[in-house]
Amino acid sequence: MSALPTSTSGPEREAPKPVRSISYGGGVQSTALLVLAAQGRLDFRTFLMGNVGDDSENPATLQYLEEYAKPFAAEHGIELKVLNRVMVRSGETRTLHGEITRAGSKAQKIPVRLTNGKPASRACTVDYKIKVVGRELKRRGATAKNPATIGIGITLDEIYRANTARAEPHEIITYPLLEMRLRRIDCARIVRDAGLPIPPKSSCWFCPMHSLNAWHDQRRNAPELFEKSCRLEELMNQRQAAMGRKPVYLTRLGKPLREGIQDGVDVLPGFEDSDGMCDSGWCMT
Repeated sequence: MSALPTSTSGPEREAPKPVRSISYGGGVQSTALLVLAAQGRLDFRTFLMGNVGDDSENPATLQYLEEYAKPFAAEHGIELKVLNRVMVRSGETRTLHGEITRAGSKAQKIPVRLTNGKPASRACTVDYKIKVVGRELKRRGATAKNPATIGIGITLDEIYRANTARAEPHEIITYPLLEMRLRRIDCARIVRDAGLPIPPKSSCWFCPMHSLNAWHDQRRNAPELFEKSCRLEELMNQRQAAMGRKPVYLTRLGKPLREGIQDGVDVLPGFEDSDGMCDSGWCMT
């Protein structure tokens, strides 16, 4: 008696569930996204934050993250994970400030201002935000055939920052706040109505994209950070001079930070510069 044929086609494997995550920046927009997700108004339960380094991020943002954002996320069953930049081969954890100031380093990484006030190219957002979050999405199963949906907190008043063309093959970028027709002021209201304080604007404390008012605020309210910013600018220019290159600056004023941001002087209303935002959608949200 011949044996019955053995079936080689088992039950079809279920396709992996697509990854859905918010790129959390620590500012008012991404905190509003956290509140909206907690309220069930957005279908996101994972928030990933690319960390430029505890020595580089605005200390007020790090404090808000620990005191308010993480407890709020945990209370509502939302995963809020902070991701460091870890080098694949060496296992070394790098920070943006550490990379710039490392002995012998020629890396600037940040969009330093040229003598004409225009920002130079940057690598900080790509290296410390996009790639770091992208690696985590891949680890969670995102592929070109099964791309992750990554939500970014850009509002109507910053719509010029939205750019889906920058998506990686394993990502689909979406802008939930734009879809909900929300502005930054709406995000502040959402955060406040949830019983949370308004978070500070997230950015590196030495970011050349700061507005002049932000630099004046730093000199007035965080003089130790302002001094560190001045020293960082001076270090970069020592290296520039050693290589026979023109100086670079942290403001658009074409002069050293110590000279351009004077004690007791503020920018008059209506004369503020408008370059205070990173244009990638991954910073200052």
